[in-house]
Amino acid sequence: MRVDELDYPLPEDRIAQYPIEPADAARLLEVRPEGLRDRGVRDLPGLLSPGDLLVFNDTRVIPARLWGYRDAVPIEATLQKPAGSDSQWRAFARPARRLRRGQRVRFDGGLEAEVREKLEGGEVVLAFDRDGCELLAALEAYGAMPLPPYIHRDAPDPADRERYQTRFARHPGAVAAPTAALHFTERLQGELEAAGIGWTTVTLHVGAGTFLPVKVEDTRYHEMHAELGSLGPDVAERINAARRAGARVVPVGTTALRVLETGADESGTLHPWSGETDLFIGPGYRFRATDRLITNFHLPRSTLLMLVAAFSGLERIKRAYAHAVAAGYRFYSYGDACLLHPAADD
Repeated sequence: MRVDELDYPLPEDRIAQYPIEPADAARLLEVRPEGLRDRGVRDLPGLLSPGDLLVFNDTRVIPARLWGYRDAVPIEATLQKPAGSDSQWRAFARPARRLRRGQRVRFDGGLEAEVREKLEGGEVVLAFDRDGCELLAALEAYGAMPLPPYIHRDAPDPADRERYQTRFARHPGAVAAPTAALHFTERLQGELEAAGIGWTTVTLHVGAGTFLPVKVEDTRYHEMHAELGSLGPDVAERINAARRAGARVVPVGTTALRVLETGADESGTLHPWSGETDLFIGPGYRFRATDRLITNFHLPRSTLLMLVAAFSGLERIKRAYAHAVAAGYRFYSYGDACLLHPAADD
């Protein structure tokens, strides 16, 4: 696929800067083989069937954005993922050109780190002066939520610590939220359960690379950022049992989908796994463990847009996005959602 096939026009005012309240009042575009339907997130109990199983990502976003100084030079760093030990992290640094290997950066609150490596694209490896729980505590005290670059704040907003976190968040490690799950409130969850729709969780610690555009002209040559995740044996068996019973498995978000597809064999049976996945899903991919997908709208020229195009068909996704723009849907992390049916339904 050519990367320019993943482009679409979007007025700036369609990019949601704050989530709608209450969260389950968001709009939902149902993308079906026979056409598009304007719905609401609260319609989900009637759009799914008894026995269907929702799969959420239970990662927890850490306040991974830090400010400090290298001598008198201001430095901003956004941690991306651990780099071999509990004290070392890959991070996007600004301005990275002012950093050299072996230099020390002093961040707010007395947190310090040494530059161990300089990588491509403004990335560095930082070795902090503490690790594990002590490092996480310092981030909680002095870091800010790593909001996507299209969400603009004059200064960090403390309210984002709660609203950029899903109600399923359990395991710290992500630097971006699995935002499709932000729409799910306690009320909506109760209505889904009353309708006989179950749910479970997997883990994928979303990295900052999720916001990077595809820069190669031919998407076959794009290199996917690896992310840490896990699929437990009990969860794998529950999902396998649901599919054996004829129920549909519905990941909430592309991150939950990637966990399922990483663990699925050729027959669609899920197996437990833990570690890194760099699964890259594009046109021609055969989905093995996903029957429907709930997801937000995605950036042009992104791997996530490529994934939904692979799932529902490129032309159908183009029509859906054009409709969403014209109909005033709110886009991206704090925006509205889609319920996607697979292209295989054609």
